[in-house]
Amino acid sequence: MNSIERAADRVAQGLALVGAIGLMALLLHVAAEVLARNLLDRPIPATNEIVSRYYMVLIAFLPLAWVERSRAMISVEILDSFLPSPLLRLSDILVAVIACVIYAAIAWVTWGDAVKNYAAGTFVDVLGHALPVWPTYFLPPAGFLLAALVTALRGIQIARRP
Repeated sequence: MNSIERAADRVAQGLALVGAIGLMALLLHVAAEVLARNLLDRPIPATNEIVSRYYMVLIAFLPLAWVERSRAMISVEILDSFLPSPLLRLSDILVAVIACVIYAAIAWVTWGDAVKNYAAGTFVDVLGHALPVWPTYFLPPAGFLLAALVTALRGIQIARRP
């Protein structure tokens, strides 16, 4: 199990790194666009589309597994302090299972959407040029699937704990 946990940590950290690189690219792109627009009176074409269709999707969905692995998701633990240890463990397992099912369901639905957009060759028109955006539709299912795997692993870890 330790090798699986290490692999999950590495994958989650790698995706968080990709998200961080996407954030830095977004910041540099937008800063360059603002400078070009204000100093040179020549805005960078398609900045709006690239930011909203590529960077934002990358930043929002790929780090989900890392957030789950870090246990940094928002949680409400009103009753946890009142539960005896066996019920708290059962509650944690139940939460992991529910989160896994929800993530997997969202991954399934977004995968279907991604395949449809790939088949259609979805693009946006930018100054008469087609900017393909279908690849970004595959980022949400990847992020949700990996988050589902991380929550499943967490549920197994809790269940195996003595």
